Amino acid sequence: MGSDAAADWVLSDKTVSRRHVELTLEPEGVVVRDLGSRNGTFFGDHRLERARLALGAQLRLGRVVVALDVDPESVASTPPLEGDSYHRLSCRSQAMKRLAGLLTRLEPSLVTVLIQGESGVGKEVVAEAIHASSPCASGRFVSINCGAMPRELVASELFGHVRGAFTGAGEARRGAFEAAHGGTLFLDEVAELPLDVQPVLLRALASGEVRPVGSDRATRSHARVLAATNRDLAEEVRAGRFREDLFYRLAVIRVVVPPLRERLEDVAPLARAFAAELGVELPPAILATLTAARWPGNVRELRNALQAYSVFGHLPEGPSSGGAALEVALRGWLDPRRPYAEQKEALLELFARDYLAAVLKKTRGNLSAAAKISGLDRGWVAKLADKHRLREPE
Repeated sequence: MGSDAAADWVLSDKTVSRRHVELTLEPEGVVVRDLGSRNGTFFGDHRLERARLALGAQLRLGRVVVALDVDPESVASTPPLEGDSYHRLSCRSQAMKRLAGLLTRLEPSLVTVLIQGESGVGKEVVAEAIHASSPCASGRFVSINCGAMPRELVASELFGHVRGAFTGAGEARRGAFEAAHGGTLFLDEVAELPLDVQPVLLRALASGEVRPVGSDRATRSHARVLAATNRDLAEEVRAGRFREDLFYRLAVIRVVVPPLRERLEDVAPLARAFAAELGVELPPAILATLTAARWPGNVRELRNALQAYSVFGHLPEGPSSGGAALEVALRGWLDPRRPYAEQKEALLELFARDYLAAVLKKTRGNLSAAAKISGLDRGWVAKLADKHRLREPE
């Protein structure tokens, strides 16, 4: 880029040198190399000689501002996927084929992606698919729910802290950025980030450097960042609840996951997959009931329906059109002629038995792995397994 007519991109401004700057596209972003310009190449307040910047960044060449953005027309023209699945995503519907086609286009890149969609559509599954096909697939996939963290600990969760940084910080702790080094950091419910933390996240995304809470030293983090939200983040910016510069940094590529009611062709394969995980068979009548529902709770509600079926053995009224399918199945199981305590105890016993059986099947009888998944003590898992005769005696 420069003012010379022979430049690939000509900038007709007297503050721009004839050969001002060279840009090279890489999976991690754009490598910027100043070519000895008179007025310099700046990123923010920093004059650059050579740097790698993420897409979404802005450069200043003399008094000309250049934004490094993705061409939206090129993205929009991406052809749909030809197959019926992409990693764990069912792609029978045209809506999901178009989404998977875009994800395939992103495979060689490490660009930041904002995943949008209603609650329960499977935004984290989309993030996992992006990670699995990316150049950093061999690294860790670290997921952080920004809406589930205590406000006062958000910075510590993201960037870590040193010992004594605040009350209760008895030991140093690494944050999510460091844990995801060489892999992918997924920021779920990113719209819930407090405003005072957003500038720190912006600096980390821009520079690749993170500073643990209480430390005066920054460390480099090479983690690909994906973010997700069920809100309209542009509207959050207009309302002053989310920083505009952070929004553009996160939304270099925007991916919208369609609700399940707009891709009903995917209900049957999803239902079969969930049933296989739970170790249950789906009779044609049950599958027909599932595929006829509208699923306001999206894929999460469908999964709940299959969990209810695995516990109760039937969905007498079909999935609810206005609430969780588990509640519908429960209402069909209750018997008003039996005492409350008796039915409650029977339900808990049934749940404990079938849940633990499913977990042990998933872990192939490994009690330690089952304890980790269930959140129960290993000894208690063993006791329950013996009680319900779910394993051979030692």
